[in-house]
Amino acid sequence: MTVLLEWLSQNLASIAAIVATLFAVLGVMSALEAIMKSRTAQGAVAWAIVLVGFPPLFVPLYWVFGRRRFRGYAMAKREDAREFHRQANRLGLSLSDFDAQDSDNDPRLVALPQLSSMPFSRGNSARLLIDGDTAFADIFEHIRQAKEYVLLEFYIVRDDQVGRELAELLLAKAAEGLAIYFIYDEIGSFQLPRQYIHRLRQGGIAIHPFNSTKGVGNRLQLNFRNHRKIVVTDGAYAAIGGMNIGDEYRHQHPRLSPWRDTGLAITGPAVKAVQLAFAEDWYWATEQLPALNWTPKPNPNADNHLLILPSGPADYVETCALFFHNMINQAQHRLWIVSPYFVPDPPVIQALQLAAMRGVDVRIMLPDLPDKLIIKLSSYTAIRETLPQGVQFYYYQKGFLHQKVLLVDDDISSVGTANLDNRSLRLNFEISAVSHDKDFARQVEAMLVEDFRQCTQLLPKTVAKWSLLRRILSRCAYLFAPVQ
Repeated sequence: MTVLLEWLSQNLASIAAIVATLFAVLGVMSALEAIMKSRTAQGAVAWAIVLVGFPPLFVPLYWVFGRRRFRGYAMAKREDAREFHRQANRLGLSLSDFDAQDSDNDPRLVALPQLSSMPFSRGNSARLLIDGDTAFADIFEHIRQAKEYVLLEFYIVRDDQVGRELAELLLAKAAEGLAIYFIYDEIGSFQLPRQYIHRLRQGGIAIHPFNSTKGVGNRLQLNFRNHRKIVVTDGAYAAIGGMNIGDEYRHQHPRLSPWRDTGLAITGPAVKAVQLAFAEDWYWATEQLPALNWTPKPNPNADNHLLILPSGPADYVETCALFFHNMINQAQHRLWIVSPYFVPDPPVIQALQLAAMRGVDVRIMLPDLPDKLIIKLSSYTAIRETLPQGVQFYYYQKGFLHQKVLLVDDDISSVGTANLDNRSLRLNFEISAVSHDKDFARQVEAMLVEDFRQCTQLLPKTVAKWSLLRRILSRCAYLFAPVQ
């Protein structure tokens, strides 16, 4: 040991030079990759400058946070999963029997089937699941009634009262012989004890992490998350929305309760599109496809035209960002957006400005009580840039607001998992349901009107009084938008 320390002290300068040279080379190589693969010119320039100028600090950060394309999943999605592609093609043909062509051809919606790779389908029902008690009661009851299989996918799963109730229910259904497939995000659920997972596996439940760090190219990438929340039973019922598995969604958070959230329960052909999104994630996690029912069945008592829009960093284009751009740009007289996180990029800010300037009623509802202070600070930048053009902001006062809801005009609405921030627009795997139905839009409107009653509007005179320190902190926080 003494000899080694003596050798290190004698050769410290040479070792430092070698390490510095290595980092310099890695910095240049990483900068070239950033120039070729960053999705914005500003991002490419920023990364190139810091990678070449300060490689020991920023090369490791780039490896963890720098990439915008989820490697491996994209390759599996496009090349290796032949059976998955065959099933997707068969489902597309099956859904064509229920194609809602008037929705597909609506000028405001015509781009969405291309983003989704699936058409709007008719013969669906959609029910709002307002807050956790309602959502969990509905989901758990459908799991109890399941006869063949249950699919579950959540960003966060906690070993608390709700998590244990779910575990007991799943173990009981597995004992009845049901096939149960369960995906959780290993980053979002990093606190989930191994004993919880082991107990489910011992009970016959196929439970796997999404494996966002699977593969050599993704090993250090912590920036990609599977933010989807999906439940499917027997291919006949699906639930998506903002709620994970945790007691906070039942208003049991020590600081953020009551917790305001919204989910969506679906029956009809659109369930198969939700199921396809799950199957794709399951294939990435396990390299297997579960045996599922793929025959679409319409709900004879409903005719909501629904399109299911999965999105993520493995897509050919920025699907989620294009969806928001489309909805903002196509809104004719109303655009109501509810999101707990509002950190839009400059193109979205410009689209919101234009929508307000052409007379659209643009309202954005945000939580006054934040769960992440840096995101609230970041939002101030976009607020200051859009409020003067007529975009209206409302701060929800009754606890924490976590729902992700969109209402456009009198007939288009969306409920899902996507927030209006860079993480959802580019880094997370998300899923949303888009409804083209006046009756359902009225239900969404009634829900949001009640939520607006619990809000305080942010007035221009209030923003004008914001201190210089707040504006500086906001701009600094906004710089970290790509990794928030």
